[in-house]
Amino acid sequence: QVHLVESGGGSVQAGGSLRLSCAASGYKYSSGCMAWFRQVPGKEREGVASIYTNIILPNGGTTYYADSVKGRFTISQANTKNTVYLQMNALKPEDTAMYYCAIRTGACGDAWALNSRYPYWGQGTQVTVSS
Repeated sequence: QVHLVESGGGSVQAGGSLRLSCAASGYKYSSGCMAWFRQVPGKEREGVASIYTNIILPNGGTTYYADSVKGRFTISQANTKNTVYLQMNALKPEDTAMYYCAIRTGACGDAWALNSRYPYWGQGTQVTVSS
């Protein structure tokens, strides 16, 4: 059974930084797409960033970002390949949300932000940015 655990959320002031971690266990495939999504109450869950993970790619593969976070957020893969990070810099109040990690088989591709394509999800970690 696939299990994802997020950590690193918290409260920061605008302009600050946070690094989220997502540790995956039980994922038996050699590759896949790991992604970060976020959701605020009353809104749909939206894709933030994704990275293609493969055991032959030491630093991960292609990355994708939502336009709203480009240049501020960076997704990366740990050497162990079962942990993905989301470094968030220059945080804004509108980044406030519950952040979720998700994983699915296959490459990320242009449809990386479709949350319906991800069968495995973590429980989420809250990020709050105050002005």
